[in-house]
Amino acid sequence: MKHIVTGGAGFIGSHIVDQLVSEGHEVIVIDDESSESHDQFYYNESATYRKYDIAVHKYWFNKLFEGVDTVFHCAAESRIQPAIENPLKAVMTNAYGTCSVLQAAREAGVRRVVYSSTSSAYGFNETPNVETQPDDCLNPYSVSKVSGEKLCKMYSDLFGLETVVFRYFNVYGERQPLRGQYAPVIGKFIEQHKRGDPLTIVPDGEQRRDFTHVSDIVRANILASTVELESYGGVFNLGTGKNYSINELAAMISDNIKMIDPRPGETRISKANINKSMETLNWTPNVNLEEWIKKAIS
Repeated sequence: MKHIVTGGAGFIGSHIVDQLVSEGHEVIVIDDESSESHDQFYYNESATYRKYDIAVHKYWFNKLFEGVDTVFHCAAESRIQPAIENPLKAVMTNAYGTCSVLQAAREAGVRRVVYSSTSSAYGFNETPNVETQPDDCLNPYSVSKVSGEKLCKMYSDLFGLETVVFRYFNVYGERQPLRGQYAPVIGKFIEQHKRGDPLTIVPDGEQRRDFTHVSDIVRANILASTVELESYGGVFNLGTGKNYSINELAAMISDNIKMIDPRPGETRISKANINKSMETLNWTPNVNLEEWIKKAIS
C-alpha cells in the first residue's frame, strides 16, 4: 500500500517510516525539517521525501495524497515550553496544519488518518488518566494538539474520513531529540551523563511521568492503520500504566544532579490507563524503561 508520514524525518515519524518500508509499503514523507530539537533528521533510502510545511495548503500539497491508504500524522510543534514562547506557531502548525492534512486526505479519498496527540491534554486530572476525562489544557501546546483531535473527530463524523487519535505519554528511545534546554528528559539526562555534566532537574524532581518506548508507539500506529473500529475519531492512550518520578529516573543514570528554574504550564503527575488500547487494538507495551536505560548508558 501507499502511505504518508508527516514529520517522517523526526523522532517518532522516522521509526514509523522504517517499519512501513520493512513491510514493503510505498512511503511518502512530508517534513519541513524545521524542528530545532534534532541534531539530525533521519532518512530511509526506500522512502520518498518532500520538504513541505503542512500549514501551507496549496494544490501541490493535495496531489501528494492521491492514491494514499493511510496518513500517519506526526508533524507538530511538539514541545511545551517553545509553544509557550510562541503560541502562534504552535497553533498554526498543530491546529491549522492538522486541518490542512485532514482536508487533503478527504479530497484525495484517503481511507484513514492516524493522529499523534499528547497526554498533556489531561493537565491536572487525577491519574491514571483515562480517555473519558475532560480536557485540561495548561499551555498553548496542549490546546493546539487537542484542537487537532477535535478536527479529527469532526472529519470522521461529518465527512466520513476514518481517523484514530493517540495520546502519547512521554515517548523515549533511539533518535530521541537531544538539542536545547527543553529536550525530552531521558535523552537529555543520558547526554549530560555522557559529557560528565550534572543532570538538570526542575524542582522538586517529584514530578511523575509515564515513559513509553518508541517501538511500542510504532506498533500501535501500525495496528491502528488496519483494525476495524465501530466508530472513528476516538482517543486512545499509549503509555505503560506505570510512572516514575524525575528523581527516580535520574537515579537510574547518575547521582550527579543540579536543580534548575521551574517551568510554567506543566502538569505534576501523568500515568496512563491503557485498557482501551489493550482491549480495542490488542496492544500492550513491551519495553521496560529500567532495562532500556541500563543498555543505553552501558
